[in-house]
Amino acid sequence: MKKVNLIFGTMLLAGAALIFSCKSTSNNAASDSAAADTLKPVVETPNTLTDAEKAEGWTLLFDGTTSTGWRGYNKTAFPDSGWEVVDGTLHCLETGTGEAGMGGDIIYDKKFKDFELSLEWKVGPGGNSGIFYLAQEKKGQPIWKSSPEYQVLDNAKHPDAKLGKDGNRQAGSLYDLIPAVPQNSKPAGEWNKAGIMVYQGTVVHYMNGEKVLEYHLWTEDWKKMINESKFKGWDDFLNAGGKEKQGFIGLQDHGNDVWYRSIKIRTL
Repeated sequence: MKKVNLIFGTMLLAGAALIFSCKSTSNNAASDSAAADTLKPVVETPNTLTDAEKAEGWTLLFDGTTSTGWRGYNKTAFPDSGWEVVDGTLHCLETGTGEAGMGGDIIYDKKFKDFELSLEWKVGPGGNSGIFYLAQEKKGQPIWKSSPEYQVLDNAKHPDAKLGKDGNRQAGSLYDLIPAVPQNSKPAGEWNKAGIMVYQGTVVHYMNGEKVLEYHLWTEDWKKMINESKFKGWDDFLNAGGKEKQGFIGLQDHGNDVWYRSIKIRTL
């Protein structure tokens, strides 16, 4: 009898150990699964704001379905050709006529001073465009006469990538003035994320999550750089933002396919 009881007791202990082991493994698996869920990247829905962004004061400049808020430069309405709202993007259409374009540059109908701007862009093969900021609107004068430009480009195919100096016409650069370093733009057809911060004259460009350049408006260094460039003599460019140090945000029609989305801003 003692022997039987001993065997039975041993079996009970073994069974309990097995149950505990399975339960522990199950709990560990559940914990690992929860941890994996926590580590999954957050997938942002284009043209929307997260709760965190809303709390930080971000607002959308493009709703993904209409051109509300946007109009042609030196015009009262959104272009009736050359630009379209399609598949959640602002799309500038390819014309085959280069810089002549078709719809012209567009601007958001409000001036901004100190701000952070975030947006996504992609270009077709050989595409060229730009993001203007602190632009003034003057009759008979193109937007680029008064506005710094964040270059948007297919570096692999468009000739501008090899022109200028030290790569200062490549994507993310302050066009023809300061190159974007590192040069981390994605190929034509893929989305890039651009960021521009303007605060009391300090300007920073970001591309795909990295800071790529910084400069300081209205300083002696700024004046020297402009006076040694092709922008020499352009007073509205030298004094970007004008007397009030504020201006329009614009998107360039360079006659090439380019798409923009998730355009959002917050004032500083």
